[in-house]
Amino acid sequence: MKEMVVFSATGRCGAAGLVLLFSLWTALSGCFNPFAPELERSPGASARLTEQASPAEVLENFIYAYTFKDSLVYEQLLDSSFVFVYFDPNLGSSGLFVSWNRDVELKTTGRLLRNFDTITLTWNTTIYELMEERAAEMSKTLHLSLYGKGGEYNLTGNAVFNFRKSPWDGKWRITRWKDESQM
Repeated sequence: MKEMVVFSATGRCGAAGLVLLFSLWTALSGCFNPFAPELERSPGASARLTEQASPAEVLENFIYAYTFKDSLVYEQLLDSSFVFVYFDPNLGSSGLFVSWNRDVELKTTGRLLRNFDTITLTWNTTIYELMEERAAEMSKTLHLSLYGKGGEYNLTGNAVFNFRKSPWDGKWRITRWKDESQM
């Protein structure tokens, strides 16, 4: 029969044994928290949030929001006057531009963040950048990879962003996003 070791103040190992056992367990387990497992990070993904002190910092937070599927961060990127614009070649006889407001964008992005396991967004080349004191416009090429139960999708395209610097908190936010990607 195996011998059972009892860890108690009056047992064989005593309080010193308990302290030793706890110290050993703490050292071996490090900072592991089973309720907050480590997040999978994509290469080049920003693991920090910026203050949105420039349009470039807004786009860093955009990557953060997609990578970590954080709709609250994404919401802070969009100005109250935000409009998303894209061209749908399947509408009308030769296609039409379609747009929606901030509320629809937040719902649409929320569904995107929930329905894919891994989202990787990469801003590539800056095509142009126009900067004023309280307004800016930037055109970027991008690559978006989506992976989930429904499959894997890789999209490449261009986006034109208009930004406004808030007079209230000094943060830059997106007022317009025109998607120029090919469907």
